[in-house]
Amino acid sequence: MWRYTRDIIPRLDAVAPEAIVLVVTDPPDPLADAARMLGHARVLSTGTYLDSLRFKFHLARRLGVSPASVDAQILGEHSTSEVFVWSSARIGGTPITELLAKAAQNREELCREIEREVRFANIAIIEGIGASQHGIGMVCARIAEIVLRDEQAVIPIGSFNSRDGVTLSLPSVLGRQGVAQVFEPEMSEDERRKRRRSAEALRAATARIKI
Repeated sequence: MWRYTRDIIPRLDAVAPEAIVLVVTDPPDPLADAARMLGHARVLSTGTYLDSLRFKFHLARRLGVSPASVDAQILGEHSTSEVFVWSSARIGGTPITELLAKAAQNREELCREIEREVRFANIAIIEGIGASQHGIGMVCARIAEIVLRDEQAVIPIGSFNSRDGVTLSLPSVLGRQGVAQVFEPEMSEDERRKRRRSAEALRAATARIKI
């Protein structure tokens, strides 16, 4: 995909330098950085938006509520180092961890099981219907809608973070001009450590890209 990125981005930048580029193909975060390094300013990646929606779905299924009622997100890299932010996950203002403790005897094992379901959802979907393009297609359509309508919606989406030096996903205000603001949610010390590791993994991947 790097070969195609290197060919497409300069052409796009020549005719539409203000366009918002959304990188979808895996690995989206390093490829977003590659597009940015080629000179295009407004570059986003789908990042952990789909992962976060799957996280909400599996939590909702276990707790018997609508996914729309679940406030939970996955941050960092769209890959193995992604960070499940359990400490700030809520339903109706109630911490998810409290609700899971009431729903199961072993909360830690239930959390690990949900993480496995989310991480391997793509494989399960492919095994079930032979393809997994519907989820990412829905996410791309929703991101395009947010931008075109200038919704200023807050979603976990990949954008370049100057502090980390790479593109990664954090809760961000998204509208017609791209990402207007990025939030750093409250995290446990373990989650902050995982977030740093995720940024390190992305820096290592980006360093291997030859412009």
